[in-house]
Amino acid sequence: MSMQFAYWVPNVSGGLVISSIPQKTGWSFEDNARYARIAEEAGFDYALLQTRFMASYGAENQLEAIALASALAVVTDRLKLIAAILPGLWHPGPVAKAITTIDHISQGRVAVNIVSGWFKGEFHGFGEPWLDHNERYRRSEEFIRVLKELWTQDKANHQGDFYRIHEAPHKPKPVAVPPVFQGGNSAAARDMAARVSDWYFMNGNTIDGFRSQIEDVTERAASYNRKLRFGVNAFAIVRDTEEEAVEVLRQIIRYADPEAVEGFRSQVQFAGKASPEQEGMWSNSNFDDLVQYNDGFKTGLIGTPEQVADRIIALKKIGVDLVLIGFLHYDEDIQAFGEKVIPLVKEKEAALSRVTAT
Repeated sequence: MSMQFAYWVPNVSGGLVISSIPQKTGWSFEDNARYARIAEEAGFDYALLQTRFMASYGAENQLEAIALASALAVVTDRLKLIAAILPGLWHPGPVAKAITTIDHISQGRVAVNIVSGWFKGEFHGFGEPWLDHNERYRRSEEFIRVLKELWTQDKANHQGDFYRIHEAPHKPKPVAVPPVFQGGNSAAARDMAARVSDWYFMNGNTIDGFRSQIEDVTERAASYNRKLRFGVNAFAIVRDTEEEAVEVLRQIIRYADPEAVEGFRSQVQFAGKASPEQEGMWSNSNFDDLVQYNDGFKTGLIGTPEQVADRIIALKKIGVDLVLIGFLHYDEDIQAFGEKVIPLVKEKEAALSRVTAT
């Protein structure tokens, strides 16, 4: 399988870094429709729409992921749209119907990313209970099981601790059963992925860190006779020289918003410490890492097109199937990545295949 490329949809304000550095990145529908068309032409395969209902880490404005995915489906032809969903603020029945509708609009180009939640403020703000860490993942697993039941069976039935479904019909069925993505670093998250998800997203990390996660989740999935695909989060800074790219990174961190970064750190550490392991996805992240809120700098897509392409090939060799990328200046950086990096990756993949075949 060729490496797949996805980009973070900036459907919340503030861009993809918690920094006051000037960014040529908007959050409106008009902006996102333009980015989607640019990404499609540039060779991207997926777009991931974030779920956020209230401000956190400085993201004062938010567009809802499912509704925006429906709109972007109309202005694109090939791009696959991953709508992030937050169980606890949604019921799986209406979500199954909404995603099926987008699947028909897009002719089979929709997927979901199930987010178990780390931001307590959204739940309290809407008067919903904030569950313990492992309970949030148990609820998410039930949520996925109900979605798949509705999408594949004549009538859905589910008797769980969080959802009760009784002979529920669901017509029409999706054009294609939407793939289910998820993230999470805890044992509960990994077990959930092994049992019910199709893709497992990993926060930014080192090659060794990614390899360890892939091996662990693969082993867990095998115990259920299942296989998953793996995606990694990254932030790309591609410039003509490595020095230019590194200087952009320095400037992003130099102008970081300390209050917002520390606010984000406190929220995610609070959520992570609730797990039995006493750590979450950001447990080993320092201040600089958290300026890109999914540890994207750690993945190392910072340098010349050749350096970034080589890094992506290194990820492919350990079992990564998809790279999910954030950018600083969306209009120009998406296009430049498509023109300068994706073709190089494809060339290197072809060379790798020839070596493997001999």
